[in-house]
Amino acid sequence: MKIFRAVLIAFAILGLLSTGLLAAEAKRIASVAELKGAVEVKADKGKWIPATVGMVLSQGDTVRTKAGSLAILNLDGNAQTAKVEVRENSQLQLAELLENKAEARQTTLLDLSIGKILIKAKKLDSQTSKFEVKTPTSIVGVRGTTFSVMVEAIE
Repeated sequence: MKIFRAVLIAFAILGLLSTGLLAAEAKRIASVAELKGAVEVKADKGKWIPATVGMVLSQGDTVRTKAGSLAILNLDGNAQTAKVEVRENSQLQLAELLENKAEARQTTLLDLSIGKILIKAKKLDSQTSKFEVKTPTSIVGVRGTTFSVMVEAIE
Protein backbone atom coordinates (compact mmCIF):
# COMPACT_ATOMS: atom_id res chain seq x y z
CA MET A 1 0.00 0.00 0.00
CA LYS A 2 2.87 2.41 0.79
CA ILE A 3 4.44 1.71 -2.61
CA PHE A 4 1.12 2.40 -4.32
CA ARG A 5 0.85 5.77 -2.53
CA ALA A 6 4.44 6.69 -3.41
CA VAL A 7 3.83 5.88 -7.08
CA LEU A 8 0.57 7.83 -7.07
CA ILE A 9 2.27 10.89 -5.51
CA ALA A 10 5.14 10.67 -8.02
CA PHE A 11 2.67 10.63 -10.94
CA ALA A 12 0.78 13.59 -9.48
CA ILE A 13 4.00 15.62 -9.18
CA LEU A 14 5.04 14.70 -12.73
CA GLY A 15 1.59 15.73 -13.97
CA LEU A 16 1.86 19.13 -12.30
CA LEU A 17 5.33 19.67 -13.75
CA SER A 18 4.25 18.73 -17.26
CA THR A 19 1.24 21.08 -17.18
CA GLY A 20 3.46 23.97 -16.15
CA LEU A 21 1.76 24.64 -12.81
CA LEU A 22 5.09 24.42 -11.00
CA ALA A 23 7.18 25.79 -13.87
CA ALA A 24 8.62 29.25 -13.48
CA GLU A 25 8.90 29.86 -17.23
CA ALA A 26 6.27 32.17 -18.72
CA LYS A 27 5.67 32.82 -22.41
CA ARG A 28 6.34 36.29 -23.79
CA ILE A 29 4.75 37.97 -26.80
CA ALA A 30 5.69 39.97 -29.87
CA SER A 31 3.57 42.41 -31.84
CA VAL A 32 3.42 43.61 -35.41
CA ALA A 33 4.47 47.29 -35.36
CA GLU A 34 4.58 48.08 -39.09
CA LEU A 35 3.70 46.39 -42.38
CA LYS A 36 4.41 47.03 -46.02
CA GLY A 37 3.07 44.80 -48.79
CA ALA A 38 1.97 41.18 -48.39
CA VAL A 39 2.83 39.74 -44.97
CA GLU A 40 1.28 36.57 -43.53
CA VAL A 41 1.31 34.94 -40.12
CA LYS A 42 0.74 31.33 -39.17
CA ALA A 43 -0.03 30.32 -35.61
CA ASP A 44 1.87 27.31 -34.28
CA LYS A 45 -0.47 24.80 -35.97
CA GLY A 46 -2.80 27.06 -37.90
CA LYS A 47 -3.27 28.43 -41.40
CA TRP A 48 -1.56 31.39 -43.03
CA ILE A 49 -3.55 34.59 -42.47
CA PRO A 50 -2.82 38.21 -43.45
CA ALA A 51 -0.87 40.10 -40.79
CA THR A 52 -2.25 43.33 -39.35
CA VAL A 53 -0.60 46.16 -37.43
CA GLY A 54 -1.05 45.53 -33.72
CA MET A 55 -1.43 41.75 -34.18
CA VAL A 56 -0.08 39.86 -31.17
CA LEU A 57 2.30 36.97 -31.91
CA SER A 58 3.22 34.12 -29.60
CA GLN A 59 5.92 31.53 -29.28
CA GLY A 60 5.72 29.13 -32.25
CA ASP A 61 4.13 31.65 -34.65
CA THR A 62 5.73 32.17 -38.07
CA VAL A 63 5.88 35.35 -40.17
CA ARG A 64 6.51 35.31 -43.91
CA THR A 65 6.92 38.21 -46.28
CA LYS A 66 6.40 38.21 -50.03
CA ALA A 67 8.32 40.17 -52.71
CA GLY A 68 8.49 43.91 -51.97
CA SER A 69 7.14 43.38 -48.43
CA LEU A 70 8.42 44.19 -44.94
CA ALA A 71 7.26 43.51 -41.38
CA ILE A 72 8.58 45.16 -38.24
CA LEU A 73 8.04 43.20 -35.03
CA ASN A 74 8.42 44.41 -31.47
CA LEU A 75 9.49 41.76 -29.00
CA ASP A 76 7.88 42.34 -25.59
CA GLY A 77 5.55 45.26 -26.07
CA ASN A 78 7.16 48.43 -27.37
CA ALA A 79 10.42 46.73 -28.46
CA GLN A 80 11.51 46.27 -24.84
CA THR A 81 13.72 43.35 -25.89
CA ALA A 82 14.26 43.97 -29.61
CA LYS A 83 12.91 45.35 -32.85
CA VAL A 84 13.03 42.84 -35.74
CA GLU A 85 12.69 43.85 -39.38
CA VAL A 86 11.63 40.90 -41.51
CA ARG A 87 12.68 41.78 -45.05
CA GLU A 88 11.06 40.66 -48.32
CA ASN A 89 10.87 36.96 -49.25
CA SER A 90 11.63 35.84 -45.70
CA GLN A 91 10.20 33.32 -43.27
CA LEU A 92 10.84 33.71 -39.54
CA GLN A 93 9.53 31.61 -36.67
CA LEU A 94 9.36 32.87 -33.08
CA ALA A 95 10.72 29.56 -31.81
CA GLU A 96 11.16 30.54 -28.14
CA LEU A 97 9.93 33.57 -26.25
CA LEU A 98 10.25 32.69 -22.57
CA GLU A 99 10.82 34.53 -19.31
CA ASN A 100 11.66 33.39 -15.81
CA LYS A 101 10.86 36.38 -13.58
CA ALA A 102 12.18 34.70 -10.44
CA GLU A 103 15.63 34.37 -12.04
CA ALA A 104 15.33 37.59 -14.14
CA ARG A 105 16.12 35.49 -17.24
CA GLN A 106 14.76 35.74 -20.79
CA THR A 107 15.20 33.25 -23.61
CA THR A 108 14.67 34.41 -27.19
CA LEU A 109 15.22 32.08 -30.16
CA LEU A 110 14.27 33.23 -33.65
CA ASP A 111 14.41 30.64 -36.45
CA LEU A 112 15.10 32.16 -39.89
CA SER A 113 14.35 29.59 -42.63
CA ILE A 114 14.93 31.88 -45.61
CA GLY A 115 15.44 35.58 -46.28
CA LYS A 116 16.90 38.44 -44.27
CA ILE A 117 16.20 40.05 -40.90
CA LEU A 118 17.64 43.11 -39.20
CA ILE A 119 17.59 43.05 -35.40
CA LYS A 120 18.07 45.91 -32.97
CA ALA A 121 18.43 44.04 -29.67
CA LYS A 122 18.57 45.73 -26.28
CA LYS A 123 21.32 44.76 -23.87
CA LEU A 124 20.36 41.67 -21.89
CA ASP A 125 19.74 42.27 -18.19
CA SER A 126 20.98 38.91 -16.95
CA GLN A 127 24.06 36.79 -17.66
CA THR A 128 21.78 33.76 -17.99
CA SER A 129 19.50 35.42 -20.56
CA LYS A 130 19.88 34.35 -24.20
CA PHE A 131 19.04 36.00 -27.51
CA GLU A 132 19.75 33.70 -30.45
CA VAL A 133 18.95 33.48 -34.15
CA LYS A 134 18.95 30.03 -35.73
CA THR A 135 19.45 29.41 -39.44
CA PRO A 136 19.66 26.10 -41.34
CA THR A 137 23.46 26.19 -40.93
CA SER A 138 24.23 28.10 -37.72
CA ILE A 139 23.10 29.69 -34.47
CA VAL A 140 24.07 33.27 -33.63
CA GLY A 141 23.92 34.55 -30.06
CA VAL A 142 24.12 38.20 -29.03
CA ARG A 143 24.13 40.21 -25.79
CA GLY A 144 22.68 43.42 -27.28
CA THR A 145 23.50 45.04 -30.61
CA THR A 146 22.23 45.76 -34.10
CA PHE A 147 22.90 43.01 -36.62
CA SER A 148 21.44 41.29 -39.66
CA VAL A 149 21.16 37.64 -40.63
CA MET A 150 20.57 36.36 -44.15
CA VAL A 151 19.70 32.88 -45.45
CA GLU A 152 19.78 32.22 -49.17
CA ALA A 153 18.07 29.32 -50.92
CA ILE A 154 20.19 26.27 -51.73
CA GLU A 155 20.29 25.66 -55.45
